[in-house]
Amino acid sequence: MSQSRAKTLTIATRKSPLAIWQAEHIRDRLLALHPQLSVELLTMSTRGDKILDAPLAKVGGKGLFVKELETALLDGRADIAVHSTKDVPMQLPVGLVLPVICQREDPFDALVLPNIQDSKLSHTITKISDLPIGYTVGTSSLRRQCQLQQRRPDLQFKALRGNVNSRLAKLDNGEFDAIILAAAGLVRLGFADRITCHLPVDWMLPAVAQGALSIECRDDDTDTQALIRPLNDTISALSVTAERAMNRRLNGGCQVPIAGFAQLNQAGDRLQLEGRVGAVDGSQLLIESGYIEHLLPLEPAQALLKAEQLGETVADQLLARGAQALLDQVDE
Repeated sequence: MSQSRAKTLTIATRKSPLAIWQAEHIRDRLLALHPQLSVELLTMSTRGDKILDAPLAKVGGKGLFVKELETALLDGRADIAVHSTKDVPMQLPVGLVLPVICQREDPFDALVLPNIQDSKLSHTITKISDLPIGYTVGTSSLRRQCQLQQRRPDLQFKALRGNVNSRLAKLDNGEFDAIILAAAGLVRLGFADRITCHLPVDWMLPAVAQGALSIECRDDDTDTQALIRPLNDTISALSVTAERAMNRRLNGGCQVPIAGFAQLNQAGDRLQLEGRVGAVDGSQLLIESGYIEHLLPLEPAQALLKAEQLGETVADQLLARGAQALLDQVDE
């Protein structure tokens, strides 16, 4: 950041309620750290926000939600962009970096039922396995669909796009019997009471980096990087780095039937990663895992490199079992 802009930081953000919440959350945390700072929001609509009548996999994936924000960074209109990290493509544009992974919140998926339910069912559905046969579930995520079909091939799936508020409205208007959403987004927007249940990990492994906010900026803007660095969470960064490295090796975008979840054990001495690749029709689900030990005593750069290697190892295990053929189905 130039000296003339030393006290002003501009955050590029989408206009959706969740994106605004996330940008304001980061703004407030930065102001708490740097009271002398002035922070402005630059709001914009991305192509992903405008194309709501087609599955993301058919129109370019979730990278459509960040391109305009990255352009604003590159041309100097903004200093940072705040992202739901699961929306960030595996390869960043030249000149941009992702130096901050914030402390990860709830990484799991949630089942949400309509506000007004059949009185005979309202008190009986407390978990995903309770859904009646043939229920219509709203999701545009191939990852969610292929994993659910493994356990509940009787369910019907219907595309669901739009921001969190509009998805809930469609559910309550009777377009779906149930929908699946990321728990973190519901909590952040004050809809925690809409969560019927979290989906257990054996049923539904999260999307890569789900629940973690990240901050993107120019790679040569060392002043800005110094300002935002305190928001980086070491443990979350290790987990997300492993997951994204796995996805990158699989050459997977953000809207493919790939799931990945890494976490440190309670002792903090082992990072465990599980990865899944599924067939679009739910007929097959490949599962592989791996771990690496003694990360935290290492220098941060070394620890991140080890986490990347873990992700690549798990990806190679999946590829050895035929993951590429399943991923190729998405483009057919």
